[in-house]
Amino acid sequence: MRYYKKILLIISVVTSLSAKIHYAKLEPIETITVKSEVSGRVTVAKESLEGKMANGLIIKIDDALDKIRLKKTEESLMFIKKMIELNQNMLKTLKENLKKKKRLYEKIANVVSTSENSKITIFAAYVSAKNQLFLTQEKILNLKNQKTELEQKIAALTDTISKKSIFAKNRYLYKLFVRKGELVTAGMNLATLSDISMAKLTIFLSDEELKNLKNKKIYINGKKTDLKFNKIWKIADSKYISSYRAEIVLKPFAKFSTLIKVEIK
Repeated sequence: MRYYKKILLIISVVTSLSAKIHYAKLEPIETITVKSEVSGRVTVAKESLEGKMANGLIIKIDDALDKIRLKKTEESLMFIKKMIELNQNMLKTLKENLKKKKRLYEKIANVVSTSENSKITIFAAYVSAKNQLFLTQEKILNLKNQKTELEQKIAALTDTISKKSIFAKNRYLYKLFVRKGELVTAGMNLATLSDISMAKLTIFLSDEELKNLKNKKIYINGKKTDLKFNKIWKIADSKYISSYRAEIVLKPFAKFSTLIKVEIK
């Protein structure tokens, strides 16, 4: 019995010694670089927030002209809507008028006692009423088309204005790439923001380490934890050949960028 216990102890020690040691940087759970989607001159750049937690506006690109255009376009849309309403009310009257002209023409068309000149005059009035109705319908369609174009223009201007104000919500402002007064174009880097509410460790596991991984524990700086892998890539890494990228999500317990020892055993 003692012999078997010794064997088990030796196997346990060998297994522990054979566990591969990984070192990973403690990084923010997410870091993004915000790029400009529009062009313009920077009017606000909160340099004082660089290296701090940021909430609210951090960058603003001049949108004064866009706001003037938006206001004028909204006014034009209002006039177009009124014109559509006016012509639609007129259309009701024209339809009633056309019905009367049609009934009158049909009534006297076959009356022998009515002169040809009277018939021609009444028919001309009927045709004129019909043409006026068609012209008004065409006008309404054109106005509706203008309305659609103006609505699209308003949507585009509203979108452009929204993209000229960059906000942060509980994010660490790592770096501002622009300063007040600078001109920016679409695609330029504006700021790097990080979510430091949680942290992550990225390591690269071998095929051997992946075997029976569910029954293995993650050790952080030599201490056993209940942490699990948040992600394990199924395709081997292009840089670390025959190794698979794996990610551990945890609460930040040390300074970011600190090297952390990770063992799987």
